[in-house]
Amino acid sequence: MAVPRPKLTSDAPAETTREPAPLAREEIHETVARILEPLPRGRLLDVPAGEGALSARLARMGFQVQACDLYPEIFRVREIAIRRGDLSGALPYKDAEFQYVICLEGLEHIENPHQAIREFARVLAPGGHLIISVPNILNIEERVKWLLTGYTSHFKPISQEHLRVRHEQWGEKEEVALHINPIAYTELRYMLEKYGFELLGAYRDKPKPKLWLYWPLSALIRLLSRLTPRQKRGERWTDELASDPVLLGGNTLVLHSVKR
Repeated sequence: MAVPRPKLTSDAPAETTREPAPLAREEIHETVARILEPLPRGRLLDVPAGEGALSARLARMGFQVQACDLYPEIFRVREIAIRRGDLSGALPYKDAEFQYVICLEGLEHIENPHQAIREFARVLAPGGHLIISVPNILNIEERVKWLLTGYTSHFKPISQEHLRVRHEQWGEKEEVALHINPIAYTELRYMLEKYGFELLGAYRDKPKPKLWLYWPLSALIRLLSRLTPRQKRGERWTDELASDPVLLGGNTLVLHSVKR
């Protein structure tokens, strides 16, 4: 199946002097590819697209990819259209324009993830698929870190000194490196269901190598989960919170949902 080659439409030319580097972990891209592989090909939006590593990979898989990013000038794939767009605002696309939306490493960088989910629902056709990744702040290692330090690995205190260092590194693009909005499985699932999505699956990028250190605590959490009354377990997603992707997950949690 031939993939259409739309003209580049950005506020700045794409740089193509080297291959695009993935801004997300390679394991996350692998997880997305596994989810999408058995699904029909169609129009797909990659936002935020970064340098375009995932966009290029999905185009090679046969999807009709369009890319969107707050900084389209960093996009490096000439064969794929890129538009400037802000996840905190309205995306520059028509209603029901896509069959797929992929949002990796995006929601934790913005003030209002509800707006982003609303926009994803708007630009997706009924039955369209949404794949989102966020840092997993509910795996057992991060729960222990939060208990001992008051913060998790991906969401450390953002002091003025921290901001100064990030600004020196990134300039006006400092939000690319700032994780300002910790979103747990529970909050993300609530938002998805609120805006008309049905969760199909939760995935981890890869297991953490030292999880065996936490097996006694993980076993206790799962025992307490099973002792919780069935109705309360359903109301509070107790089983999901004790599942492998969440409790024993890696650095990143990937959720796959469909627009009802």
